[in-house]
Amino acid sequence: MPNEQQHQHRTKGGFETRAIHAGYEPDEATGAVIPPIYATSTYKQDGVGGLRGGYEYSRSANPTRTALEGNIASLEGGERGFAFASGLAAEDTIIRALCKPGDHAVIPDDAYGGTHRLFDKVARPWGLAHSSAPVSDVDAVRAAIRPGETKLVWIETPTNPLLNIGDIEALASVAHDAGALLVVDNTFATPYLQQPLGLGADVVVHSTTKYAGGHSDVVGGAVVVRTLELAEAISFHQNAMGAVAGPFDSWLTLRGLKTLGVRMDRHCDNAEKVVDFLTGHPAVGQVFYPGLPEHPGHAVASKQMKRYGGIISFRTTGGEQHALEVCARAEVFTLGESLGGVESLIEHPGRMTHASVAGTDLEVPDDLIRLSVGIESVDDLLADLDRALAIGG
Repeated sequence: MPNEQQHQHRTKGGFETRAIHAGYEPDEATGAVIPPIYATSTYKQDGVGGLRGGYEYSRSANPTRTALEGNIASLEGGERGFAFASGLAAEDTIIRALCKPGDHAVIPDDAYGGTHRLFDKVARPWGLAHSSAPVSDVDAVRAAIRPGETKLVWIETPTNPLLNIGDIEALASVAHDAGALLVVDNTFATPYLQQPLGLGADVVVHSTTKYAGGHSDVVGGAVVVRTLELAEAISFHQNAMGAVAGPFDSWLTLRGLKTLGVRMDRHCDNAEKVVDFLTGHPAVGQVFYPGLPEHPGHAVASKQMKRYGGIISFRTTGGEQHALEVCARAEVFTLGESLGGVESLIEHPGRMTHASVAGTDLEVPDDLIRLSVGIESVDDLLADLDRALAIGG
């Protein structure tokens, strides 16, 4: 592995400076300021075992992926970063690297459906038990831990789609007191709004498909770790399991990260105005957004987040049928799954992203709508929602 290149992420400066420059130095031969797409599977060796820059085979390392991994490590303030083919590939690698059959994990009681499926349908038959607890209740998380067995406390904050908030610093203390590691899914907040490793977390995981890539044109995942010991475990399993990000996907994700800061500012600006609109609308019964003072996690979110993000969920007053009609009538908000792209998306979690957890403890209200607020002109977004929410419209 090209460890010396991995550590190019130690660029100094503010977030936006590091987002643009960390992980890559202009090419010595040509001066190219953007990393090339190294579309190669193997590398010429200078004699047996004489590797140039540590590269021998692109599953183990690829220069385009190295640039991305260095960049996201810098943005999260971690020791090493690792890029994967999807967010779930990143999660699976964490589980295999840091747990063994017979171990136990604590996961959110409102976890992303894919994460819940991974723990319940893949990791559990392999031998990893799990319990669930609300991330917003530190005592409940502590009670769910099995001393001597729990190896991971896994949280999302904010959670998907109800936007519950976990106190990262407090949960890190709880996990560490029990000899467990704290893993934080930072997909919704992004490193621009929240820095889990600086608050005591051990591992950060992302679906880079979302805000990191930011343009709904690439699927990927990332892991950033706080220590070299964890880096060695993740690095070995990344190579051994092989679900790595390809060079073009790495290039697209790195391209997205360069504008993460400015995009998140606009996502947040627009989301705050949409929240103001929704909270006064007669067709809206409840708004879930951690920036609202009445949100139960507002105080914790204010402590650990720079701003409150671009995701909003709300319940309609007209029940499930009205919620479905709102989703169908929206035009600027595109009806679709996923989130975090420049375009605004609307979805019905109960029938779409969270349909697989219907009938379980993770079931969401059937009148719930989730918005991923994009960076369009906000007046167009508000007018679109006003039309879509009209009862009988």
